[in-house]
Amino acid sequence: MREGTQLLFQHCGACARVWCFARDFCPHCGARDPQTGRCEGAGRIYAVTTVTRAPSPEMQALAPYRLALVDFAEGFRAMTHADDDVAIGDAVRLRFVTFGSLKVPRCGRAA
Repeated sequence: MREGTQLLFQHCGACARVWCFARDFCPHCGARDPQTGRCEGAGRIYAVTTVTRAPSPEMQALAPYRLALVDFAEGFRAMTHADDDVAIGDAVRLRFVTFGSLKVPRCGRAA
């Protein structure tokens, strides 16, 4: 989940599991009232692909573009946009960029 220009995640006080999509309960143990944390932005590329057939006319104008699954240091995996030069296994840093009319998370190689 995203708030402004920060990537947020949730974690469970009962079982200590971590996930990225907002829920009212832990998807692993069912405990109520998960806690919210802010991702610091460090991660590693798990998978990457290039989108050539975008899902909408607005995004088609921006194709091709890269998407990646990123394993973040906080213990969750999320999909982000990605710089063209990232590859599986690369250490990356998260930032937010304008993509069409949206502000989206994007990862690039860590310095």
